[in-house]
Amino acid sequence: MSSARPLEGITVVSCEQAVAAPFATRQLADLGARVIKIERPEVGDFARGYDTTVQGMSSHFVWINRSKESLALNLKAPEAAGIMDDLVREADVFIQNLAPGAADRLGLGAERLRELNPRLIHVSVSGYGSDGPYRTAKAYDALVQSEAGLVSVTGTEEFPAKTGISTADIAAGMYAYSGILTALYDRERTGAGTAIEVSLFDSLVEWMGFPLYFTRYGGTRPARAGTSHSAIAPYGSFTCGDGTDIVLAIQNEREWVRFCETVLADPAVATDPRFDRAASRFAHRAELEELIHAKFAFYTGDECEKLLFDAQVAHARQRDMSEVAEHPQLVERDRWQPVDTPVGEIEMLLPPVTMSGVEYRMDPVPAVGEHTDSLLSELGRTPEQIAQLRHTGAV
Repeated sequence: MSSARPLEGITVVSCEQAVAAPFATRQLADLGARVIKIERPEVGDFARGYDTTVQGMSSHFVWINRSKESLALNLKAPEAAGIMDDLVREADVFIQNLAPGAADRLGLGAERLRELNPRLIHVSVSGYGSDGPYRTAKAYDALVQSEAGLVSVTGTEEFPAKTGISTADIAAGMYAYSGILTALYDRERTGAGTAIEVSLFDSLVEWMGFPLYFTRYGGTRPARAGTSHSAIAPYGSFTCGDGTDIVLAIQNEREWVRFCETVLADPAVATDPRFDRAASRFAHRAELEELIHAKFAFYTGDECEKLLFDAQVAHARQRDMSEVAEHPQLVERDRWQPVDTPVGEIEMLLPPVTMSGVEYRMDPVPAVGEHTDSLLSELGRTPEQIAQLRHTGAV
């Protein structure tokens, strides 16, 4: 494999916190970019305190902050402006997801920083964007999921639900990442940087495309069906006798016939007038599901999966997180790789894109301010000046 990574030589300065911006910058770091993460002295990114489950560290934080350098800096301190200006002059990308209006108040807005460095790509990640009636609204992930309609189509008709991951944050992080890559490519042709805005709300609304258009032009939203489907049966989770949950997704008549012959061991079910067509199966879904549950109760999960494989029927095992961690598709392909942290080595997943000839960077997760002295020295501060900055609480 080549030792060079596609983004080596790119420097990113990030005033980031929580999930959206850190998720974008970690992906840049994976590909070789130098990411300088600005954190509050002592406490750091507040995501460090979300939980203590990874050997005393936050699961959120370790997931999206490997391969970065941490500079502890109080952005409100008088000395901070000069330090940030020095960093930005040499940076390719500046990204921030501070509170609405905070970047401008701190002198970190797009107009000022791009005057300082015309090649700079300035990225702002916010909850709802820089204009509009919601521009200053709190934008925690669950709130954006609610405003963007994701909660309205997730869960069951009786119990709507948010997703179990930070979907709005992740969506915004992905669009920030792809937007930065696009801007870097465009800069190669034009020589000029640009300003990018990404909001959690716009990102998640984009992902809501199917139910949004379905509802706008069809008049009603898709039904909330849990793991089931709003128009197809059998589709959803069925429990085996040993408690294993198997998810079926039978969407054509060939699979349906094979399912009845091999898994249900009753070919007559396929021609039963209640179940002989897709529309009939859905109309009699309760009876069909009762029949399948009764049959699955006599199988273990492994037995049921073997029959489904033999019948070439679309299915999956509904796994919990501990099972996913040991998923054979991850284990056999060595997707878990060692990464160092302030409290010792842990295993982390490789990025999902496999690129020929490229070995992803899997460098340590930093401690708060771990690189402060080295970065300040790089910017020309003397040991005496650094000591004074520490004395005043600027770093």
